[in-house]
Amino acid sequence: MHRDVVTHVAVSAAEYFMTGSLDGHLKFWKKKATGIEFAKHFRSHLGPIEGLAISVDGLLCSTISNDQSVKIYDVVNYDMMAMIWLPFVPGCVEWVYKQGDARARIAISERSSSSVHIYDARDGSNEPIISREVHLGPVKVMKYNHAFDTVISADEKGIIEYWKPATLQFPEGEVNFKLKSDTNLFEILKCKTSVSTIEVSPDGKQFSITSPDRRIRVFWFRTGKLRRVYDESLEVAQDLQRSGSPLYQLEAIDFGRRMAVEKEIEKTEMAPQPNAIFDESSNFLIYATLLGIKIVNLHTNKVSRILGKVESNERYLQIALYQGDRGSKKVRKIPSAAVNVNESKDPLTDPTLLCCAFKKHRIYLFSRREPEEPEDPTKGRDVFNEKPPPDELLAASDIGKAATTSLPDNVILHTTMGDVHMKLYPEECPKTVENFTTHCRNGYYDNLIFHRVIKGFMIQTGDPLGDGTGGQSIWGREFEDEFHKSLRHDRPFTVSMANAGPNTNGSQFFITTVATPWLDNKHTVFGRVIKGMDVVQAIEKVKTDRADKPYQDVKILNITVPKS
Repeated sequence: MHRDVVTHVAVSAAEYFMTGSLDGHLKFWKKKATGIEFAKHFRSHLGPIEGLAISVDGLLCSTISNDQSVKIYDVVNYDMMAMIWLPFVPGCVEWVYKQGDARARIAISERSSSSVHIYDARDGSNEPIISREVHLGPVKVMKYNHAFDTVISADEKGIIEYWKPATLQFPEGEVNFKLKSDTNLFEILKCKTSVSTIEVSPDGKQFSITSPDRRIRVFWFRTGKLRRVYDESLEVAQDLQRSGSPLYQLEAIDFGRRMAVEKEIEKTEMAPQPNAIFDESSNFLIYATLLGIKIVNLHTNKVSRILGKVESNERYLQIALYQGDRGSKKVRKIPSAAVNVNESKDPLTDPTLLCCAFKKHRIYLFSRREPEEPEDPTKGRDVFNEKPPPDELLAASDIGKAATTSLPDNVILHTTMGDVHMKLYPEECPKTVENFTTHCRNGYYDNLIFHRVIKGFMIQTGDPLGDGTGGQSIWGREFEDEFHKSLRHDRPFTVSMANAGPNTNGSQFFITTVATPWLDNKHTVFGRVIKGMDVVQAIEKVKTDRADKPYQDVKILNITVPKS
């Protein structure tokens, strides 16, 4: 993780990951057999990192910012090898040399003019090798296609150009057209949008463009013709939600929250630019949406998989893919006859998708490996290499721990059908237990009915209105979830908070009558029934109407809370 919001992620061909954040910090990570290892940390710029580029051979990395400087790093040695001071504010940066070239050419555009400058990163000079006005307006995005030694660039108006890095001229021998009117390269301009990112397939035959209109366009490089257009607009997302397709449908509350995040992203200037990348076969397109990260088969034109759909608290934006260093001996295929059947069946490579998310300090890794059970169950999947922000530390801080010592760890519910003894977990979820026990002491739950009873699932109460729409916390507002690795819906008689979506807890709670693992990380588990299970089962079996409300009221008479 970083100390500020992560805005850039990149993967080097030499098995290194790079991440940049809003505070100008750059971090290097080394890919290991399983997972990654933190390698080095640089304060690259005083302001936010506005561009991060990796060379095709994976050996050089560069960053730009509005401080008019370019920092160049030797990836393998974790060292800053050069710094270029510019007489202008840079717009974008891209490495434009092939493996084995004598010059390590780097292209830098001006933010306020249409000029593009080519520098040699190894000669230590602040003077460009060549400069030219490639576009009519400021260049916004550049991407190098190493297979055809050509740069694809786009300006602020959405006009796309091809040019050779050595001459900054049109690559006549590399493409099958002479006039752009014979191509679909004016598509962005016709749709009155702009280019956010450009990504080139490993074989160089295709490139993808993402735009603010939420459409992902895939072009053939040599002809400039449009191959695919994927519409990820909010209107399409709403139609998919209404269609009821199990692959795309979310819970109504969760979908509404995600839509609100999408609208917030549109208003945020420094949000990471979402991109659409290709896998090493150039057959799959991978990009982030509000549903999660989609993997689309370009040949069949179908969604093969959606990653991270259940991760409702993160909106992934920029992604990078690692599929193994193809030049490394350790990833070469072993002939099937030579494989020892007793050896591990784990793959020699660990394909990993590196992501950053909206307003998040963390980086996220998707892998085919099953997550390991940590020694400390309280940590879960999280790995902290930085001190988390104050709001994340609150629950685990010494102050927070001191506050939990005065919270009760058990209560007794006296109902019209008998007593239910509950064990609480104030250390794991202090805010939830404080809210619940304070309501208990104040008589808030007295004479409230179990308004929702579903046989083979759960019994729910805590609503003064008695219809599932009421109730509030002791603070008069909704409060956040407190998920804990050791507290799961993995058994019956689990006591958990009811909510209307992430971080919308109030006063309602429920007791499960079976294991309900699909509720993990959606509802806060804060207690277990330790005595009176027969009472819970008796309540579960009462007759209910179509709305799951018992015909005869079952009430909480009062709740006994031990003195702290």
